[in-house]
Amino acid sequence: MRLSKNKKDRIAEQILAFLYHSFPRQPFTAEIAREIARDEEFVKRILNELKEKGLIISIRKNAKGIAFTRRSKWRLSQKVYDIYSEKAKQ
Repeated sequence: MRLSKNKKDRIAEQILAFLYHSFPRQPFTAEIAREIARDEEFVKRILNELKEKGLIISIRKNAKGIAFTRRSKWRLSQKVYDIYSEKAKQ
């Protein structure tokens, strides 16, 4: 089943909102997928699209500097976080 661009954009907005509300935590892909009730592979594809646009950042290492082998954590880029913060104040 193909999703329209409009629906994909709305799902991307849900992901961005979840990342904003979970700040400073950096959730794994699986946690994001569970939160917005979508398939993990589909969410991963959208996350990668958002990363290419510079809206989010992929974290591939844990706090000790050891690389995750099969998982990624995600967070908003500073620019996007600042924009969300400004909108929240209004």
